[in-house]
Amino acid sequence: MSSEVAARCDAKKLVRSPSGLRMVPEHRAFGSPFGLEEPQWVPDKECPRCMQCDAKFDFLTRKHHCRRCGKCFCDKCCGQKVALPRMCFVDPVRQCSACALVSRKEAEFFDKQLRVLLSGATFLVTFGNSEKSETMVCRLSNNQRYLLLDGDSHHEIEVAHISTVQTLTEGFPTGGGNARATGMSLQYSVPGSEGMSQLKLTAGEDANGSRRPSTVWLVAMHKAAKLLCESRDQ
Repeated sequence: MSSEVAARCDAKKLVRSPSGLRMVPEHRAFGSPFGLEEPQWVPDKECPRCMQCDAKFDFLTRKHHCRRCGKCFCDKCCGQKVALPRMCFVDPVRQCSACALVSRKEAEFFDKQLRVLLSGATFLVTFGNSEKSETMVCRLSNNQRYLLLDGDSHHEIEVAHISTVQTLTEGFPTGGGNARATGMSLQYSVPGSEGMSQLKLTAGEDANGSRRPSTVWLVAMHKAAKLLCESRDQ
């Protein structure tokens, strides 16, 4: 892809919706695969009462729409303003208590884990049924739309075309706890090709001989896969 084409794909514009200001891609097809569409608001005439506490709306009890779910609530049940990057809002927006909790949990992904994915890590990569592995650095592209694998060869996998993500683990820590991630298996489709392709990532050592960066990257990718499924199921 030329730099000019890439620039057009990554171009964004500022738009105003009933929910607030959003910085969205110029072309919808180039949006983040982790994004969510703005919900349709429940019409005012269909919600005479708060959809959480059942308080009746009147001159003193005003109704508000949650920017994440679109339902109607009173100010007490929908008074929190929380960042919502999955919908590209520029500023924190009003959300109901349930949605605000979810958005705060997602903030860890966008504040921390997304940076890990963008930075990349070293893996032993096996494509399909090959018996040979190649040492490659795997990272998420800046526009969040591709997994980039660089070693002796270069590969790009469109995140939206990933259908299955399976984290590979080994053992259980002494005293209990979660198993340690050692790799990941991905199934994905390739435009113009029939069937599914597959690759396996096995945690590799960085320049300091540590596997920790690749393990942290696998954890972040596991969270990304969950968000990807949510975006598809919306």
